[in-house]
Amino acid sequence: MKAQPLSSHAGPSPAVIHRRAEDPHWHWLEQRDDPAVRAFLDAANRESDAWFAPLEPLVEALYEGHLARRELAVSGLRTPLERYTYWSETAAEADYPVWWRHPNGDAEHPECLLDLEARAGDRHFLELGDLAISPDETCLAWTEDTRGDEYFDLFVHDLPAGKPRRVLEGIGPDLVWAEDNRTLLFTRYDDTQRPASVWRLDLRAAGAAPICLFEEADVEFWVGLGKTRSKRWLVLETASKDTAECHLIPADAPATLPRCVRAREPGVEYAVDHRPGGFYVLHNRQAPHFRLDVADEADPGQWRPLLAHRDHHTLEGVDAFDWGLVITERDHDAAQVHLRILALDGLATPREDYRLALPDAPCSLALGDTPDFHARRLRVREESFTLPVRWVEHDLDHGTQRLLKAQPVHGDLQPGQLQCRRLWATGHDGERIPVSVVARADRWAEGPMPTLLYGYGAYGEVLDPWFSIARLELLARGVAFAVAHVRGGGDRGEPWYLAGKLEHKTNSFRDFLAAREALVEHGVADAERIAAYGASAGGLLAGASLNLDPGAFCAAVLDVPFVDVLRTMENPDLPLTTAEYGEWGNPEEPAARRRIKAYSPLDNLSDQAYPAIFLQGSWHDSRVPYWEPAKLYARLGEMAARRDAAERRPLLLRTDMTSGHGGASGRFKAWHDNARQDAFLLWALGLAETERVEE
Repeated sequence: MKAQPLSSHAGPSPAVIHRRAEDPHWHWLEQRDDPAVRAFLDAANRESDAWFAPLEPLVEALYEGHLARRELAVSGLRTPLERYTYWSETAAEADYPVWWRHPNGDAEHPECLLDLEARAGDRHFLELGDLAISPDETCLAWTEDTRGDEYFDLFVHDLPAGKPRRVLEGIGPDLVWAEDNRTLLFTRYDDTQRPASVWRLDLRAAGAAPICLFEEADVEFWVGLGKTRSKRWLVLETASKDTAECHLIPADAPATLPRCVRAREPGVEYAVDHRPGGFYVLHNRQAPHFRLDVADEADPGQWRPLLAHRDHHTLEGVDAFDWGLVITERDHDAAQVHLRILALDGLATPREDYRLALPDAPCSLALGDTPDFHARRLRVREESFTLPVRWVEHDLDHGTQRLLKAQPVHGDLQPGQLQCRRLWATGHDGERIPVSVVARADRWAEGPMPTLLYGYGAYGEVLDPWFSIARLELLARGVAFAVAHVRGGGDRGEPWYLAGKLEHKTNSFRDFLAAREALVEHGVADAERIAAYGASAGGLLAGASLNLDPGAFCAAVLDVPFVDVLRTMENPDLPLTTAEYGEWGNPEEPAARRRIKAYSPLDNLSDQAYPAIFLQGSWHDSRVPYWEPAKLYARLGEMAARRDAAERRPLLLRTDMTSGHGGASGRFKAWHDNARQDAFLLWALGLAETERVEE
């Protein structure tokens, strides 16, 4: 049975009160400085607060339950560099971490590097962009954002006796030190907040101004920067959605002009890493699933084969060490990532080639923080839907592994009491779509479960299994959590991404609905109690799916959802727009405009009964502006007002006026926001009054 609305406060919806007949599309909400915009958002927030009032005890129970399950005092892994060992600690009552170090071999004399909790003070928002220590470990640099709009300020602290000082304002987040111990590289935005240029700053030269090293004129390209683990080369990368170009600067001579590895070719992506004598180039030139080539250091543009292209695997990354390479690759058929060890004699002669064993399947696997170029003990981060995050050290010399750290879980529901299954849905065109499901092990035999279906499906990003302590509050109450690995994501490699972008974008939405049907057909989900969740581009996925079949779900949560796709893509002055042409298409091209308009959620609303919807936005969000969820709320609210009261479902908008795209920066507020969201879902799934089942 579908959930029934809670009683709300009396009075018409803000969508009715603030309606302007001359602007039926609510474009006036884009005028941030108009006091009426704030008045509208405040009214919607008050309406949301009133609706949630009867659920506040549940919200608090979910929040307290989350805290009880989690280890609140957290200490990070300790990472040794040449002189000091570094780590972070977050106190049990703190929102933010503190970074520490001690001299190698002398753990009794710790030194505080950066106290982010103290820096946050009474601010509503604080996000650390990057943290970088100079090669001689005498100077700390970091970037921080105190608004949520992703403009960062640069701070520098001479260690140990200096005081932090602000050096620059309004730059990008990323930092890289040159090997001269005085030059810092950073990025700057253009007028549309596109990372468009790389700069260097000599911190030892009094009054020195930053110098531009590289500027990208093409508005579809973003720049980034890095340094090879060998510490020999600074790498400046400029890339669009399907094309890349890399430039090199000797790390010990940062004033050297950048040298292009190979000039960009439309549709060719490549990335480089380094070992003495040569470069390793991961690229998709005549290799759609990527291949690995090698090039001599003196001539990095001349590539010769090392690992060939394969039809059923995508090469996703390469990390170089003095002994060889760690290769990240993805099995298309199993939708599973692997770490492959390729030991080399010289530059390109394989000596050993094997995969690290999986701790679980399906699972997430990633090389952890291993900055030492000579390291033969690799730190690997592992997790799955039933395996909490853990860090394992793999000893390459002895073939052994050692657990370094595991996330503890407290409370009545332990990971061993969960069970994950992989289902396969059949798409509209016969394609097999993976669907991952996790639930309490004892619930699988009890029949169909209330289910939350989660999806993203854009930019080639993967939804490899991840463990969530917050999710345990839903699972403990009998909810199944499912992930639709739709086309447009990278879950089955590069072909999976290409099959869900541009002219193939509608595959993503139809796959999401196919995943919903598979959950019912396999007896996992109760057809009347399936809720959808999507954030950012996942909000587009869920929103478009609701338009296609609003009866498929009893409720939906759309968090900072990208739903005004056509209008956004028609405005090149907005952040991200031009860089997104390769993902959605350029609406100046008639065919692309028609495609986008045919699925953009705000352009395809119809006068039909939508399920209960909880929309969340952020005032300082520069990626998905607050007005996108606000417009969707307003237009759905207008339509709902014309329907009989018995047919209306709750439609809520909550705008966080102090945060950005990622929501609250402090962990306690973020957890409380998550508890409110879960309370809405439990209400929609008919479980708001259900007591927690004790294990």
